[in-house]
Amino acid sequence: MSSIISIKKLEKVYMNGGNRLRVLKGIDLEIEKGEFTSIMGSSGSGKSTLLNILGCLDKPTTGDYFIDGINVSKMSPDELADIRNTKIGFIFQSYNLLARTTALENVELPLLYNKSVSARERRERSIEALRKVGLADRMNHRPNELSGGQQQRVSIARALVNNPVVILADEPTGNLDTLTSYQIIEQFQELNANGITIVMVTHEQDIAAFTKRSVVFKDGMIIKDVPIAHQQNAKEMIQQIPKGH
Repeated sequence: MSSIISIKKLEKVYMNGGNRLRVLKGIDLEIEKGEFTSIMGSSGSGKSTLLNILGCLDKPTTGDYFIDGINVSKMSPDELADIRNTKIGFIFQSYNLLARTTALENVELPLLYNKSVSARERRERSIEALRKVGLADRMNHRPNELSGGQQQRVSIARALVNNPVVILADEPTGNLDTLTSYQIIEQFQELNANGITIVMVTHEQDIAAFTKRSVVFKDGMIIKDVPIAHQQNAKEMIQQIPKGH
């Protein structure tokens, strides 16, 4: 196996007035191709700061971060933007869809910045991504015409359309009811079964149980990093929910 993400002695320090606030304290972390990893920890533990660095939205103060073999720690903002557009798919708790555009147009957005993709290929890849998440019949609907679960599926399709090396999901079930949460996690498990690497931040232990590995943060450090021995199967959990719920 090869590391998609490799972090070595990573530190993040913020200045708060005259005080240095060490949010990440020398983190080492390897995530291999094909893993489905949950990152957990209480508010202020450092997990969101780490996700921002993994997503090239922030830079470490010291240490190295490699994604797909590329050291991005010292890159310029333009170089980081290029890595985000070609290597990373994002899924957010609040979906982050454009309200006035269709599902298909929302999915096409990341490819608008990729000059190597023609308009025809952009459309074809976006339709295929929506088909993968079961929304081929909703591609011309706007977000307000879709349920919360369908909106999150659009955001999953948008994350897939660039063929990223890793998907980063930030509390992707946080706004969803139990059944819809399981349906979204079922989608993640299917994607992961097809070889897609997923890193998911969640504060819900029952959601983390669907992943293959749990990394727990406390006070800017990793205090636990273990494989999940009995991974829950989302499809089976859905079947156990009484109809009408």
